[in-house]
Amino acid sequence: MTCFLTKVLLNAMVLKVSRVDNMDNIEQIHHQSFEDIKQIDKDGNEFWYARALGKLLGYSDFRNFANVIEKAIEACKNSGQDISEHLVEVNEVVFGGSGVSNPYPSFALSRYACYLVVQNADPSKPTVAKGQTYFAIQTRRQELQDDEAFLQLKEDEKRLFLRNELKEHNKQLVDVAFKSGVETSLDFAIFQNHGYKGLYGGLDAKGIHQKKKLKKSHKILDYMGSTELAANLFRATQAEEKLKKDGIKDKYSANQIHHEVGKKVRQTIKELGGTMPEDLDVPQKSITKIEKEQKKIGK
Repeated sequence: MTCFLTKVLLNAMVLKVSRVDNMDNIEQIHHQSFEDIKQIDKDGNEFWYARALGKLLGYSDFRNFANVIEKAIEACKNSGQDISEHLVEVNEVVFGGSGVSNPYPSFALSRYACYLVVQNADPSKPTVAKGQTYFAIQTRRQELQDDEAFLQLKEDEKRLFLRNELKEHNKQLVDVAFKSGVETSLDFAIFQNHGYKGLYGGLDAKGIHQKKKLKKSHKILDYMGSTELAANLFRATQAEEKLKKDGIKDKYSANQIHHEVGKKVRQTIKELGGTMPEDLDVPQKSITKIEKEQKKIGK
């Protein structure tokens, strides 16, 4: 389920993307650079050479970059992926200043492996941030192309699936937040609103409710389309991971991280040319009603 979830997180988010020409020129240049060093093997599969990628990311000494690759390998193991499908030891031809070429030990990296590499690279290097955005988006796009089952689901089915996933990950987020110092119901409400404010451009739960003109009895998550649910699922999963990774132990820091994660997801939507979550259409049918209809069909 985790692997499948990884594949669908940004699926609904990109459904409304019609163009990406709103990216600034610098970002276009960086994204093109990652495409420029992409390789295609004899079977038509894409891959990146580790030494070329390291150089593009600002690592002049491959020995330092090798440490980043080791972290990526560990992350690949932890994600349950088959390492041999994503990182393969090879000899990479490197051209010296005089034009002489020599083979050096390296790796052939899949797009997913590149994504793990840039996530573990030095964030102070300017190109690394661009790489994180590029490979995160492109990895999910590529994976989604292979997931015909999800793409063919009707909107109601997508909403129901994503809502159930979000429900489960919200439970996990509550547990992680509690360990991070968010202990009371009021604390968690404030924590949750920090995430909403980041994702919804400053709107908290009450503000979202008003913006979407929902009735007092309506639950916000019940009236989200698949696009909006996917954005919130991405926010929840990434906030959970960030809290655990940073070892947060006080609620003020936890609130700030949730807000930053929400802003990052919002920025990604903006860079994709997507619609901001608060401006998405509100479905006429609630997910609760969809669930009841599904149960009747089951009977």
